[in-house]
Amino acid sequence: MERESLLALLIMLFGGVTLRCWAWWPVRSVFAPSARELERSTWFRLWRPVAAAATVAAWLCGWALSQPDPVPHHVGWMLLTVAVPFALIGARALARAAWSLCAAEDDHGVATVGLLRPRVVFAPDMARALDERAIAAALAHEEAHVRHRDPLRIWLAQFVTDLQWPSGAAQRRLSNWLVALEYARDDEARAAGTEGADLAAAVLGSLRLRLTRTAATARLIGQGDDLTVRISRLLRPLPAVAPVSRGSDWTLVAWLAVSLASATLTGLVCGDRLIAPLLALT
Repeated sequence: MERESLLALLIMLFGGVTLRCWAWWPVRSVFAPSARELERSTWFRLWRPVAAAATVAAWLCGWALSQPDPVPHHVGWMLLTVAVPFALIGARALARAAWSLCAAEDDHGVATVGLLRPRVVFAPDMARALDERAIAAALAHEEAHVRHRDPLRIWLAQFVTDLQWPSGAAQRRLSNWLVALEYARDDEARAAGTEGADLAAAVLGSLRLRLTRTAATARLIGQGDDLTVRISRLLRPLPAVAPVSRGSDWTLVAWLAVSLASATLTGLVCGDRLIAPLLALT
């Protein structure tokens, strides 16, 4: 069998099993001093299963580097059968991601659309329903989404959650991040001078119009929002918080790079001790 074909099959199998195990990990409450810290924390928790699966894939890539092409192993029907469900889940995730890109973009109300070049759209009905201060507050919120390219991040988050289907824990991690995302963008708009009461009026105006939401759209009414809590936050004074340090982000990136490099080296040195007996068994 060709080395690359066997590698893809093993990544699908081992990566899928790893993703399933991490996907069902219980969701714990996250406490953070600010909405921005809460958003960062829930975002990283969303990607933990993917990081674990990527480490397994790196280990398999290291093993493949030590093998000739074609690989002198026979792949039994059992291995192919076990890999089929993971392939179907991956195909489903890809289809849903493609569908969200092709979905119609009408009736957005006020929203941020576009993956690579995000822009704010404002429906005429929404403009007629709000006063000037609420419109300015809504635009400030959406401009914060534009700065952080949130439509692309939402699209990616939905895709990795679909890869973990049918895990309810994975869906709860996505919902928690979407709620934290709206809180963070509210606070960013308020820190720039927007009044919380004006933003609350814009949120309630959007709710009254009963506008829908697509997966790759950052909307004023976020998916999974607890509106009671959100309005209450907007009507309270904005707490003074320290700026978010970016050092921890680079630490996580460095840790992931070291983990992937270590996994690749381990697979290169001793990966065949596990793969060869597995292929012989199946």
